[in-house]
Amino acid sequence: MSSHAPGKRRGRRSPEPEEHVNHERWLVSYSDMITVLMALFIVLFAISQVDQAKYEALRQSLTAGFQDQTGSDAILDGSAGTLDGQSVVPETSTANGTAGMVDADMGLGDQGASPSPAESTEAVSPELLAAARAEADHLAEIRATIQKALDKARLGDAVRFRVDERGLVLGLVADDVFFAAASADLTPTARAVLDIAGPTLKALEEHISVEGHANVLPVSGRYATNWELSADRATQVLRHLVEKDALPGGRIMAVGYGDQRPLVGGKSGAAMETNRRVDLVILSDAPETVRALLPAMTKE
Repeated sequence: MSSHAPGKRRGRRSPEPEEHVNHERWLVSYSDMITVLMALFIVLFAISQVDQAKYEALRQSLTAGFQDQTGSDAILDGSAGTLDGQSVVPETSTANGTAGMVDADMGLGDQGASPSPAESTEAVSPELLAAARAEADHLAEIRATIQKALDKARLGDAVRFRVDERGLVLGLVADDVFFAAASADLTPTARAVLDIAGPTLKALEEHISVEGHANVLPVSGRYATNWELSADRATQVLRHLVEKDALPGGRIMAVGYGDQRPLVGGKSGAAMETNRRVDLVILSDAPETVRALLPAMTKE
């Protein structure tokens, strides 16, 4: 009788079923995104609804509280609030007839010779008008003080005053009185004018911008362009006021505008002399809404 050794039964392994591919998996992410967007729009809608009655009550409460502390009712006054859909910054018309915000540089260059129509005072609150009148009177006092000192030294015609939305501008026209052509060297007359105005400028609290300008004639030699020439003129005036007249350096700055901001257009002899100048701008520290009214307050 024969015996057979037991052997292992070998069989074929059954194939595993293929994983099912979910072709609609993107719907989960999409629905999450839609849910988040819906929540965002609900939040935006909620915060856009302002209870005007509650806001007005809050405004009056704050006004009363500040009035008790300061004795003034000017705080939070003049409008129903900043949420009434109107801008608190006055607008003015630009050269192309479109409305735009008041620019700090308006009143310079061509605008200085032919200023834009001043901000209307018809719809301005009494408090704002009073503040603008007070600031205009302050600038007029500065002008009168400097003009009186210049007249005493027989230099009353050496400075041309004007007021724009930034403050009081002292125009030092360089028709060979302050600077020679293509030169930034201060003449004796220029030094005398600066020394006369220096004490008044030193006593002020406002910052002062010294702005150099040049005419359109090309320069050669020491200066590559009119930009360098105008910047050097402004720097020389600044240095004299700081080093000779003890004006605090932290309150004064210098900038050169080249020939880009002429007071008089064209290439006539008068234009060449008038545009070769340095402006000393006493920068008003009044709010922008007050400064926008200054030209209308100082019409001559």
